[in-house]
Amino acid sequence: MYAVIRVGTSQERVTEGQVVRVDLRQEPVGEQITFEPVLIVDGETVLAGPALSGATVTGTVVGAEKGPKIRGLTYKPKANQRRHWGHRQKYSTVEITAIATPA
Repeated sequence: MYAVIRVGTSQERVTEGQVVRVDLRQEPVGEQITFEPVLIVDGETVLAGPALSGATVTGTVVGAEKGPKIRGLTYKPKANQRRHWGHRQKYSTVEITAIATPA
């Protein structure tokens, strides 16, 4: 069984026991998180839309990590204008513990 969950502005396909990187959350390590499922597939059965009322995907926060460093440069010729910038995204690592379908 797998589920597609909404994580921030993106969607992620998850199964039980999988470790997923999501945008940084404020929950401490060991805290339970509930995600909103978009789609649940169980063999031949596919649940989507109104059939998902009551379905949950829960996970446990395992830790935090940083993504790769992204560097950029803006440059305007003949104006002696240069600007270097960088960004490093922070993520929470979450282990999916349960996918519950509606009763």
